[in-house]
Amino acid sequence: MLLAIDIGNTNTLIGVFHQDDLVADWRLRTVREATRDECVLTLNNIFLLNRLSTQEIDGIIIACVVPPLLPVFVEACRKTVGVRPLVLGPGVKSGMPIHYDNPRDVGADRVANAVAAYEKCKGSVIVVDFGTAITFDYISPDGEYKGGVISPGIAISLEALFQRAARLPKIELQRPKKVVGKSTVASMQSGILFGYVGLVDEIVNRIKAEEGTNPRVIATGGLAPFIVPESKTIDSIEEFLTLEGLKIIYRRNQE
Repeated sequence: MLLAIDIGNTNTLIGVFHQDDLVADWRLRTVREATRDECVLTLNNIFLLNRLSTQEIDGIIIACVVPPLLPVFVEACRKTVGVRPLVLGPGVKSGMPIHYDNPRDVGADRVANAVAAYEKCKGSVIVVDFGTAITFDYISPDGEYKGGVISPGIAISLEALFQRAARLPKIELQRPKKVVGKSTVASMQSGILFGYVGLVDEIVNRIKAEEGTNPRVIATGGLAPFIVPESKTIDSIEEFLTLEGLKIIYRRNQE
């Protein structure tokens, strides 16, 4: 079985694949100060709670956008499973040409998303990842990573409003009854929801116009279900797109 780990700025997504099937998954809060031993305990506990054996794991792949945590997780995997992980980064074969001024600048999670999305569509595709930042990645009809867009994430915007505006409270992400809010909370919910829907749809439409293609649009990330129902451009949600991409890349490097 394959253990795939995506270490993001806010959450860490862990999945176990048996052949093509994702048989277990966990979404954990990313703790930047975590030690190797804390990660070992976390891995052992989630395997134990799900009645899985670490001895069944014969491969590991990691994508990480939090540099201090990468060596911590690598050593934790070696101590827990006894397997040295493949770390997605320069020198690892993704099977996708990266047309970026500096390909090393493209986050490992974005590469994994792009690989998985193209594998699903076999044609041009835009991936919208609702994470700490909202990223847009465009893959050409020939399977080339052409670049993308990065904008502040929903949680970042909410936190900035709370910290910088003395009278604005922290709010829950809910769909307001109307666009025009009748309270501060409803007004903020409207601004966040419909503001980000407008941002997403406008950027997607501009990418389509600029590239002259009509790509499929796939959303992923923890906050995708909040935005997608209101969007006119997103075609589907793939909750585990990054893990799927890691699985594909791992296999390509074994070949």
